[in-house]
Amino acid sequence: MAEPMYKRVVLKLSGEALAGDDGFGINPAVMKKIASEIKSVHELGVEIAIVVGGGNIWRGVTGEQMGMDRAQADHMGMLATIMNALGLQDCLQNVGVPSRVQTSIEMREVAEPYIRLRAIRHLEKGRVVIFAGGTGNPFFSTDTASALRAAEIEADVILMAKNGVDGVYSADPQVDTDAIKYTDLTYLDVINKNLRVMDSTASTLSMDNDIPLVVFNLNEPGNIRRVVMGEPIGTTVKG
Repeated sequence: MAEPMYKRVVLKLSGEALAGDDGFGINPAVMKKIASEIKSVHELGVEIAIVVGGGNIWRGVTGEQMGMDRAQADHMGMLATIMNALGLQDCLQNVGVPSRVQTSIEMREVAEPYIRLRAIRHLEKGRVVIFAGGTGNPFFSTDTASALRAAEIEADVILMAKNGVDGVYSADPQVDTDAIKYTDLTYLDVINKNLRVMDSTASTLSMDNDIPLVVFNLNEPGNIRRVVMGEPIGTTVKG
């Protein structure tokens, strides 16, 4: 049997992906499907950490546009990611995958506080670790949290699962029919061409720590496993 290409991964899930076609909130069927996909990768012996977004519930940028203080709005967004993390943990437990939620904002009655060495120990013991609360600081996205946690736990790769988009394009493929899909890019390409795969902070952090990124379509069944096994799908971004 072929061995996985990556031993330890950070899977980035957007909040929008958890909403499915509903567009808002958590879609139970979608959450169960994602948990099943993660289980199939977990059974390969791959160590899995997950960073979840909160855009299906609240976005800090939206709050700022409404006139809210940006820091306050971002803290609301961090709480939204924790709600998503707890929902995903429950689904994983229900399919037999041991998991832990660690939050950057301390709330011990709900989840563990983020402690780097404890997170690594959970991974070594075969538990999926879900990082919630972003970086714990306003003005930073969950993309940046993915790059930061990947560097801290020495992950082999960041897997960015997109909701219906199968890679990185030169423009929005849903708007521009002439948009070109890239197979391979460098982080400098992403920054210089303003491709918006990740925000510039996340891209720079990933580049500085030499962490590759694979962008792929989450909605295609089996894609997480295919990426982990090294199949050439989506777009790969390297330093």
